[in-house]
Amino acid sequence: MQAANYQSLKISPNSAVKIDDFLVVEAPLQININNEPYTVVMRTPNNDFELITGLLFAEDIYKKDAPLVFQIIKEISKIPAIINVDIQNDALGKGYLNKRTLLSVSSCGICGKRELGDLNVVGKSLEKKIQISADSLHKMHLVMKNFQETFKKTGGSHAAAIFNKDQELLTIKEDLGRHNAVDKSVGDLLITQNLKNAHFLLVSGRVSYEIVTKSFIAKIPVIVAISACSSLAVDFAKEFGICLIGFTRNNKMTVYANPNSINNF
Repeated sequence: MQAANYQSLKISPNSAVKIDDFLVVEAPLQININNEPYTVVMRTPNNDFELITGLLFAEDIYKKDAPLVFQIIKEISKIPAIINVDIQNDALGKGYLNKRTLLSVSSCGICGKRELGDLNVVGKSLEKKIQISADSLHKMHLVMKNFQETFKKTGGSHAAAIFNKDQELLTIKEDLGRHNAVDKSVGDLLITQNLKNAHFLLVSGRVSYEIVTKSFIAKIPVIVAISACSSLAVDFAKEFGICLIGFTRNNKMTVYANPNSINNF
């Protein structure tokens, strides 16, 4: 369930009318690893297995090819509330030693990061480069917009869409949280073993350092955002070799890092 109907009062200068309004659903999900609580995330229920797969991948907890084994431990109103993941101890990555047992709210990219050193990402600059026109980026944005069913209904969800080098849509997921939507999309491609074909990450909101980091770990070289980019996001994008684009709307865009990927200006 991604949207729920609530009664509200719509007020205008000359009237006040009761209406039924759809709101994006927000619910907590506790993620257990080997029957031990790992973290709690606030998310929009749907694609929970993809969300967990993408999150554990981004956090360097599980990056093996073998599929994860999930078990729904508890449901509330038919919505999963606790999901356990079984992972062999020798398959757990280094990120598990720095596990985030804090509440990760849906709009906070820095939740659970305890020290400034936790912001560092080790790795070489991305070598996967591609040239694309501004017109093609705008067309991909329209494709993403057409698939944002929850947003059409509620106006309150974010989306993350991933395209291949030929600008073909590979996956799109929606969630209350920007970071959750990215994790769901990356997780989907991990499950279908299609992440190697990812070249463009489109997000419906702003870009923080964490979204850039997730893109880098997934080896996606171009990020296209509808809204703003933070200063740290730009710094990371420059270091990681990611083309970072913001304010992609109304046939305009602002390129903040590695503009050599755009071939028509």
